[in-house]
Amino acid sequence: MTESIVTRFAPSPTGYLHIGGARTALFNWLYAKGHGGKMLLRIEDTDRARSTDEAVNALLDGLSWMGIDWEGDPISQFARADRHREVAEQMVAEGKAYYCYATQEELTEMREKARAEGRPPRYDGRWRDRDPSEAPEGVAPAVRLKAPLDGETIINDKVQGTISFPNKDLDDLVLLRSDGTPTYMLAVVVDDHDMGVTHIVRGDDHLTNAARQALIYSAMGWDVPVMAHIPLIHGPDGAKLSKRHGALGAEAYRAMGYLPAAMRNYLARLGWSHGDEEIFSTDQMIEWFDFDAIGKSPSRFDFQKLENLNGHYMRSTEDAELLEAFKIYLAAIEDGQEVLNWLSQSGNEGKFLAALPGLKERAKTLVELHQSARYLWVQRPLDLDEKAEKLLSDDARALLGRLAPKLDELETFTAETTDAVVREFAEAEELKLGKVAQPLRAALTGRGTSPGIFDVLEVLGKTESVARIRDVAH
Repeated sequence: MTESIVTRFAPSPTGYLHIGGARTALFNWLYAKGHGGKMLLRIEDTDRARSTDEAVNALLDGLSWMGIDWEGDPISQFARADRHREVAEQMVAEGKAYYCYATQEELTEMREKARAEGRPPRYDGRWRDRDPSEAPEGVAPAVRLKAPLDGETIINDKVQGTISFPNKDLDDLVLLRSDGTPTYMLAVVVDDHDMGVTHIVRGDDHLTNAARQALIYSAMGWDVPVMAHIPLIHGPDGAKLSKRHGALGAEAYRAMGYLPAAMRNYLARLGWSHGDEEIFSTDQMIEWFDFDAIGKSPSRFDFQKLENLNGHYMRSTEDAELLEAFKIYLAAIEDGQEVLNWLSQSGNEGKFLAALPGLKERAKTLVELHQSARYLWVQRPLDLDEKAEKLLSDDARALLGRLAPKLDELETFTAETTDAVVREFAEAEELKLGKVAQPLRAALTGRGTSPGIFDVLEVLGKTESVARIRDVAH
């Protein structure tokens, strides 16, 4: 029987799910799903000042919006501190770790001496083999791992390949601080072991940690999980991704109008590929994802590519599903409630869905959809943008005054019937269609650009359309 795959996503609660974390979560999720396993969620909340309920909820909210789920309840690392201490004490009892009574002053002196001699700062092992009876009074000890002094630690990484670390460079790392609090290194290993994690997928900035953590696994006689350290995401300029590039939280991308399916597709392609495929469904990602197709070089975040991909998802998403995504977007932005209220009124969802095929063809994001759909819910008389003001010259207003009764006479008010009337009217006025359609657009939407004008007429209906035209007509 094959071992069941268990991955984990283990973020620190910083107040949002940043884009690098979202991709790490996605890769863990895809690998577990594709191999019939499960992904667990552990919140590394040992920094109590930052680990507020609000920060944790922001993480969970970001993952949920991305469509990434996890098995069971999120696990709090802080809540497991007693278990971490228990393991450290067990290692001391077995001679795999020891009490270190070096003072802060001594440690500073060691660092400065090493720096002066051009060596990397390392603990000099002064309490490694001393008898505890020599312990100074009144000094609370730290607990340090008794790391091997020679040889090397090998990490067989699924992405980076085989990497060896000389043990002399890893030194006797602290497991428990002198105040009894466990270090990150110890906590991660104990948690991953106790949670049954079989595969650790994380950023390659953890590679050195991997060697140190492997020493703790070895000291405890535990199996080291399979490791896959993925390259980080860089900005378009090749520099480490920062806020100016787009290292924002998931909630920022939601507010920028991106669809979760597009975000999953885009993030999967950042560092992983499947042939020349650019667009793939979540089911295809789950089926195809594996470590051998992850590149070793950092990937570059490109807003243009994300926007174009999102445009594809906007056009290909079913209208009813897109409406639900639009509602989630509205709930997350400041002025979204007004539109949600409008949608909740009788008949308005139907009106929006009728307009949606034309709207989504032109919109790359839900923000653009929001802007171009605005004509549906704005109240008369409409505010005109600068372009609309220019289009509604005195002559144009007079022209609309002559067109309004002709539209009002129509018994069936559709895109086809209004098209015929407006074309016939333009011909009678000896004008090109655009000379009528442009001011008509301005009158109906308050904007210089909009979806197809005859679609707009049909969606608004005769009463509202004619009333808007008469508001601006002479």
